Amino acid sequence: MRNAWNGEVGSMDEATDDRAALERGLVEEWHRAVNERDADAARRIAAPDIEVGGPKGGARGIGVLLDWIDHAGIRLDAVAWHPVSPGVLVVEQDARWPGRADTGPAAPAVRTATLFTVAGGRITAALRHDGGLNAALAAARDRDPS
Repeated sequence: MRNAWNGEVGSMDEATDDRAALERGLVEEWHRAVNERDADAARRIAAPDIEVGGPKGGARGIGVLLDWIDHAGIRLDAVAWHPVSPGVLVVEQDARWPGRADTGPAAPAVRTATLFTVAGGRITAALRHDGGLNAALAAARDRDPS
């Protein structure tokens, strides 16, 4: 059976595979919503009390997420997926700020990693770690309830 996270052969059972596919689909939709500034899609996939965080701090609530989507000007392209446990995954991304005067469309991407948590069919946290993959994975392990 192919693993829903990355297509590698694994021994995941169907329920685990279905859950992993749902979680990945939600996070893929989150990336699309952020990159296209799609507030309606963000409302559909984010929990009302979503935790949003990054290098400038964090806060909770769908309004915080929608404001960030509207004003950040960021484009995040997923480059690698790292499942940690059910409902907890880290995604490495190339981040760009094409509309910012200090970076512009030709600026090189910045590699970052975002810790996502998923529960009840919604994204409950999206926490960007500019310290890279290891920082995000450490934070994810701290959140892992198992």
